[in-house]
Amino acid sequence: RVASTVDAVLLSHPDVLHLGALPYAMRQFGLNAPVFATEPVYRLGLLTMYDHYLSRKQITEFDLFTLDDIDNAFQSMTRLAYSQNYYISGKGEGIVIAPHAAGHHLGGSIWRITKDGEDVIYAVDFNHRKERLLNGTALESFVRPAVLITDAYNALLSNQPPRRQRDQQFLDAILRTLQLDGKILIPVDSAGRVLELVLLLEQYWEQLRLGYPIFLLTYVSSSTIDYAKSFLEWMSDSVAKSFEHTRDNAFLLKHVTVLVNKSDLEKIPDGPKIVLASMGSLEVGFSHDIFVEWAGDPKNLVVFTERAQFATLARILQSDPPPKAVKVTMSTRVPLVGDELAAYEEEKERKKKEEAFKKAMLVKEEEAKSLTDADPAAGDPMVIDAKVKPSSSSSGMSYGPFKGVFCDGFDPTPSVAGPMFPFYGDSLEWDDYGEIINPDDYTMKVDQTGLSSLPIDGGDLNGKLDDVAANLILEMTPSKVVSSELTV
Repeated sequence: RVASTVDAVLLSHPDVLHLGALPYAMRQFGLNAPVFATEPVYRLGLLTMYDHYLSRKQITEFDLFTLDDIDNAFQSMTRLAYSQNYYISGKGEGIVIAPHAAGHHLGGSIWRITKDGEDVIYAVDFNHRKERLLNGTALESFVRPAVLITDAYNALLSNQPPRRQRDQQFLDAILRTLQLDGKILIPVDSAGRVLELVLLLEQYWEQLRLGYPIFLLTYVSSSTIDYAKSFLEWMSDSVAKSFEHTRDNAFLLKHVTVLVNKSDLEKIPDGPKIVLASMGSLEVGFSHDIFVEWAGDPKNLVVFTERAQFATLARILQSDPPPKAVKVTMSTRVPLVGDELAAYEEEKERKKKEEAFKKAMLVKEEEAKSLTDADPAAGDPMVIDAKVKPSSSSSGMSYGPFKGVFCDGFDPTPSVAGPMFPFYGDSLEWDDYGEIINPDDYTMKVDQTGLSSLPIDGGDLNGKLDDVAANLILEMTPSKVVSSELTV
């Protein structure tokens, strides 16, 4: 009921909290409004949704949306630069929108919506403080807007210590654990705040010349870092100036190793290490599996860098920290075999036949409709109408409406259909300038979604994903989810 009344969608940040429902709303609710975002929110948000989908699909029969739904939601998105005005047309004539820096995430935006000289500011999850990766918000530049729309999600966290002090506490805790031969798990989002953590660890390791290995493990980690390298103009002044003076890209990582499957991590020799793994909730993804494996060793450490969502394992641990025992569900996807595989193939064949039957019925309905729309005076093309007397020359060439058609034995009929079999072509539309064409028919389809950057095993995608994730994307191997409960 509400989706049909939405005229525009403004995306503020590239994380699940701010855009996670977009593919679902477009698929289930019929949301068809234009979507606006900055280039980093578009690119990193797409990777976030891929990672979220693959993490969920690994352990559940996730069916809220598919990868195709994610692509459809993002492919027609309008991307804007900071302070770039966009003039809404049609129903929103006279409204101007523009994104401005919000801090918090790369490309994160507060939106300025202007109508008749009055400003409406939409500002959620903004950050006043300048960080390593990002400058602070531009909210202070707006003077007395007519309406300010904001949130209070982090209102109780206003009395935090200065950034340098917080960073030092974080790094000291990590270093103590590593020196005691412990392992450190940092649950992170897919392509948002994780970039600040990567930059912090890179700089600290470079300054102290530390040799402990650091790993970034998500399904889209390689693509995330590649995009970060190209978004320097969206980052803080210090990052941009460093590149201008030394041509040193902050995301040419020297100490952080990028991984896209857990099997590569398992090949690393046992010992102290840091792993930044998705998802931040600890409910699904690589972080969940690593937590279960490492939780039994008191030397190991789990570091939460932001407050988790309500009712998740991460939030439970934050509210009531260990030592204590928690119940977790371990799920894995296994191939179907035996009777289950046979039943799956049988059901798949049945659905295929049903789909073919539906298509055949649609074709028949279209044919019947074409016959109904044809000239009522036209008869069966194979029935000779004796009333029609074609004029012909001695050479057998017909004239009149069938001029240029050689007739030998059959008298042409006044029907628009051909004399051999009824074929009904698509009707053409014309205007004052000629035939109306669809520009999309002549447009080269360019991959704007970034799916080609997903490292799937095979083809042009460099074979970086493990076989299970590749099968999830390509749906090659029938499988099921097997679950069990553990106490750690």
